[in-house]
Amino acid sequence: MSVYKIPITSAFIIFPVIAFVLTLPYLIYQYRKYGSIPFLRSAIFYSFILYLLCTYFLVILPLPSIEEVSALTTPTIQLTPFNFINDLSNISFNWTDLSSYMNMIQSPAFYIVAFNILLTVPFGIYLRYYFECKWYQVLLFSFLLSLFFEVTQLTGLYGIYPRAYRLFDVDDLILNTFGGMLGFIVTPIFSLILPTRKELDEKSLKKGKRVSIFRRVLSYCIDFFFLVILVIVISILFHGTPFENYSLLLSIILYFLGLPLVTEGKTLGKIILKTQVISKNKKWKKGKIELRYFLSYILFYYQFIIVNLLEEVPTNNDILKIVINSSIILLKIYFWINVLSILFNIVKKKKEFLYEKITKTETISTIEYEEQPIEQEKEGKEDARVKKDKQEL
Repeated sequence: MSVYKIPITSAFIIFPVIAFVLTLPYLIYQYRKYGSIPFLRSAIFYSFILYLLCTYFLVILPLPSIEEVSALTTPTIQLTPFNFINDLSNISFNWTDLSSYMNMIQSPAFYIVAFNILLTVPFGIYLRYYFECKWYQVLLFSFLLSLFFEVTQLTGLYGIYPRAYRLFDVDDLILNTFGGMLGFIVTPIFSLILPTRKELDEKSLKKGKRVSIFRRVLSYCIDFFFLVILVIVISILFHGTPFENYSLLLSIILYFLGLPLVTEGKTLGKIILKTQVISKNKKWKKGKIELRYFLSYILFYYQFIIVNLLEEVPTNNDILKIVINSSIILLKIYFWINVLSILFNIVKKKKEFLYEKITKTETISTIEYEEQPIEQEKEGKEDARVKKDKQEL
């Protein structure tokens, strides 16, 4: 068992890095398709990634030195199918002797076969349960996964080694493919304790009808990314001109006030995550949306820019100085009131912030979802059952 500890431990160490890289694309995909990310769906997805990582490391690890591989003279290919049957037949076994069971399990011929089968059983389960693959798709994908492993071994880890350090065995292709099909067969057992894929989708879509705070934060992060690109472009375009010092302010005005005018209240972040800002009367009103973006993004998120600009204004006139200082104080008060409003709404699990109350606007999901009434769903199941009974008759 110590042979398997190194690959599995390595997989668990590297998994957080892989998960981190995949998280942003995964979040964007889930929010675009469902509008939410339920825990169970995420657990299944990331466990599938961890499983694939473990299986891959079990195939290639532990890695020998290049010198050790160069000195090998063992065969690299075994193309005789079902050769493992001959190996299993050589195991002495007596049905009435309990000790022979232990001897069989400890025999390399047995546990190598068992390992190759069990290696891909979870793969078949994932494919049928989560990805809803048909039996022939599971058969094909299990074979391709096994072929990928065997080619990895045959090529000496894609040319890193001068020759294969493990055997390319056609029996492994057979056993791995059988393991995937075995996983396909036993999947209904897991369906007894886990919700179906359709139920997962329904729950995700239903939850996604309300735009979560995290979805809004991610949308803002995407907007910030595109804003930075716009700032760089404007800085290049206006390089050497007086407008260069105002590249950030111009970018904010163009992105958060100009873009929503032509996209009906959407920024690129909202388009990607399928959300939209609308008036509470369910209509897109130009004035309200523009005021909302002005109060939220310019006066709140980027109020420090305005404060810096005001602080740079010459204040030789006492009245002007009072006006500027008062404006700065009001901006800071407005900022902290918004911060407290957001914190309060997060604690109370509400989603209406101060600038939304002022402008009477809200952020909605644009993902289409029609909830089927319970009675209609029951009638549909009953009709399906009657139709099936008629077909059987």
